[in-house]
Amino acid sequence: MIKMDKFIINGGNQLNGSVRIGGAKNAVLPIMACTLLADGTYSITNVPDLRDVRTMKKLLESIGAGVETDGGTLTVNTRNCVNYEAPYDLVKTMRASIYVLGPLISRFGYAKVSLPGGCAWGPRPVNLHIEGLRKMGARIAIENGYIIARADTLKGAHISFDLPSVGATGNLMMAAALAEGTTVLENAAREPEITATAQFLTSMGARIEGTGTDHLVIRGVPSLHPADTLIIPDRIEAGTFMVAAHMTGGEVVLEHAEPAHLAAVIDKIEESGARVTIEDRRITVASDGVVSPVNITTAVYPGFPTDMQAQWMSLMSVAGGSSVLTDTIYPDRFTHVAELRRFGADITLDHNVAIVKGVAALSGAPVMSTDLRASASLIIAGLVARGQTDVSRIYHIDRGYEHIEKKLGALGADIRRELETLIT
Repeated sequence: MIKMDKFIINGGNQLNGSVRIGGAKNAVLPIMACTLLADGTYSITNVPDLRDVRTMKKLLESIGAGVETDGGTLTVNTRNCVNYEAPYDLVKTMRASIYVLGPLISRFGYAKVSLPGGCAWGPRPVNLHIEGLRKMGARIAIENGYIIARADTLKGAHISFDLPSVGATGNLMMAAALAEGTTVLENAAREPEITATAQFLTSMGARIEGTGTDHLVIRGVPSLHPADTLIIPDRIEAGTFMVAAHMTGGEVVLEHAEPAHLAAVIDKIEESGARVTIEDRRITVASDGVVSPVNITTAVYPGFPTDMQAQWMSLMSVAGGSSVLTDTIYPDRFTHVAELRRFGADITLDHNVAIVKGVAALSGAPVMSTDLRASASLIIAGLVARGQTDVSRIYHIDRGYEHIEKKLGALGADIRRELETLIT
C-alpha cells in the first residue's frame, strides 16, 4: 500500500477575491543551473515553493553547492562544486535536471547526467541538447542511461534548431557563455523564461545579443561572476487562475502578474466571454459564467502555450457550443481527455486534435492526475462540477503550482487536501 495526497473538491462555488501569482517555475530552474557557471554566492528571490524547485536544490547540493531557503529567497553558494554528476534518482522526477549538462561541461569539462524523466506523456527527446553540444566540440556518449560528456574546451558554433526548443536553447546558451568564440542559435526559443535566463547570464558577465528574439548570438567570455535576480511571474499559473475565474463565473484579481507574457491567453479569454482589465502588473478577470466556444492551436511563444491546452479544454467542456483544440507542440499531450470524460465532458480525440462539445453541467467524479497541467485541468473541472470530485496523485500539481488548494480556498473554493491509501 502507498499513501499519497489527494484533493477533495465540492463544486459550485464562485471564485472571488485576489491571488498573488508566484515566481515562474520554468525560469527559476534554469537560473538555478546558471549558478554552476561561476564560483560564489547568489541570491534568487520570488522563488516559488514547488516540488521541482526542491528537486533542483537537491541536485545542486549533490554537485557540491550549498543552497539555503528563507521564505521566497534562495541563497546558492557554488564554491565547493566537486561532483559533476546528476544521478538518476533525482533526474527521473524532473526533466529540467538536464539544464545542469551545459554548465557542467562548459565550466568543468565533464558531466554525467542521467537521461531525464518528468511528466508521463510523450517523447521530449534530448537530442537537440546533445547535438548542439557536439557541434561545440563536446564528446558525448550514452552509457547505462546516462549522458556522459567531455570537452577540453567548448568552441563557438552555429546551431540552427529544427524546432525552437526551450530546454535546448537554455542549455546551449549556458554552455556557450564560457565557450571560446561566438555561438549563434538560430530558431531559438523566445519564451519569457528564456529571456529571463539570458538576462541573468548577462548580469553574470555573459555577452548575449538578440535577447527576446529567435536569433541569439553568444560571445564566450573567459569567466563569469555571481549575480542576484528576481524571478519573473509564472504566466501559466496566472493563465490557470484566469480560466478558473471565468469558468466559475466569479471575479478574480491576479496580483504580481505580467500581462505582456499572457497576450495570447488574454485574447482567447476575452473572446470566450470573460471581461479582462489590466492595470500595471494586475489582471482582473470577471465573468457571468457564460462561456463561448473558442478554438485554439498551441504554438511556440508568443502563441497560445501548450501548457494551457489542458486548462482550456476544461473551460471549453462547459461552453455553449463546440470548439477545436489542436496541439502542434506536443501532439500526444492529451492524457487528461479520458479523465475529463469522467466528469461528463463530451470530447472526441483524433491524433493531436480534440473536438469539445460543451455540456450544460459537469458531474463530480473520482479522477487521477496524469501530469502537471492535466492536474490543473481536473481541479478546474472539479470547481464547477456538481457534487464531489476526488483528484488523486496530486504530486504532479505540486511540481508546478505553489499551494494551489490554499490559493483557491482563499478565493472561495471548497477544496481540501487529504491523505489517501492506494492499494498496489
